[in-house]
Amino acid sequence: MDERGAPLRLCASAELVEKGRALIWNVLQWREPARAFALRHDGRVVAYLNRCAHVPAEMDWLPGEFLDSRQEFILCAIHGASYDTQTGRCVGGPCAGGSLIALRVEEQGGEVYWYPSRDTRPCTEDATPAHESPP
Repeated sequence: MDERGAPLRLCASAELVEKGRALIWNVLQWREPARAFALRHDGRVVAYLNRCAHVPAEMDWLPGEFLDSRQEFILCAIHGASYDTQTGRCVGGPCAGGSLIALRVEEQGGEVYWYPSRDTRPCTEDATPAHESPP
């Protein structure tokens, strides 16, 4: 069955605290294993592939910690590239005009849902977040 576009539950809305730790989950990006993250910033949940636009490396400095010390930008802990939280666009550092790969997420009824795309698919049918074990 093709699940492309069907929403998958990531977490309860309350689990994503404003400017707090991000939720990380496993995905397939172009059929290769990768990680994605969702966080709440300025009241809005945003999600991106956990891959710096400068060099394709994971960016969190501790698991789920992506924001700079002032909690204004997503920061690559390896390269120092900084990204606008709402758009994923590079705003400083070696990412030179690049952008993070945005993933579609929505909040509905107190839950956060991710919508897989043609390029970014679940690793498993239930899209279990990386920090949780399957039931």
